[in-house]
Amino acid sequence: MTTESTTRPPRRRWGHGKLKRRFAAATALGAALVLTGGMAYAFSETTGTVNEAQAQPDTALIAKGEQLYNQACITCHGSNLQGVQDRGVSLIGVGDAAVYFQVSSGRMPLARQEAQAMRKPPLPQFDPDTEEGRANLDALGAFVQANGGGPETPAQTGAALRGADPARGGQLFRLNCASCHNFTGVGGALSSGKYAPSLEAPTEEQIYTAMLTGPQNMPKFGDRQLTPEEKRDIIAYVKSVTDGNNQVGGNPLGGLGPTTEGVVIFIVGLTSIIGFAMWLGAKN
Repeated sequence: MTTESTTRPPRRRWGHGKLKRRFAAATALGAALVLTGGMAYAFSETTGTVNEAQAQPDTALIAKGEQLYNQACITCHGSNLQGVQDRGVSLIGVGDAAVYFQVSSGRMPLARQEAQAMRKPPLPQFDPDTEEGRANLDALGAFVQANGGGPETPAQTGAALRGADPARGGQLFRLNCASCHNFTGVGGALSSGKYAPSLEAPTEEQIYTAMLTGPQNMPKFGDRQLTPEEKRDIIAYVKSVTDGNNQVGGNPLGGLGPTTEGVVIFIVGLTSIIGFAMWLGAKN
């Protein structure tokens, strides 16, 4: 006769083993999470330090720009850049691109209040052709940019701003600019005493910053309206015309368009008509 203890199957201890496995898995997952979080934190701290260093404004440059602003601009534009009524507009949001265009071209400071600021020799301390002038322009632009934001001057300068496709630049120029500046860039009169200036004198930087900021009656061409590559192609076209390498309008009469051909046709045609009329009269 067998006893109950010998006939009953042994009880298997599943509960304790399962608990141990769950605890081990949770421990491993927690360790992985802690390790991943630590690595992410360390990486973000490093990246943040680099970005912060890159974004840190040049306080010395801005301080120099403020000093120049107080000397040359504060009378018309105010101590807080919000402008002075009947003297100067607000500079908040214009960016250092507008500062470069207006000051380097001598339009600012204004000689007198009139319909449009005229181009004239810049102040000696802001002459872009000198090292001191370029440094002062950078400082003044940095001050305005730091206090109001807005479009920034391009990193490239000079010939580096000329695009590789002046033919496409010519198409874009005729579409966006020729109605005011003439298709050869000689400029033209507008309403209310204003005018589109000739594009012969401006440098590549001045043309680029003018497109960005839209001085006077000129519209603004942000990167959504004209991409940086398209702006550079327009500059390449303008410089090909104003430098004399691309006489698209005829050279002898000032590049005003197809004037030369029209005058020749008019004179030859009129002479032929008069001669024919005289021949008919003599025959009769």
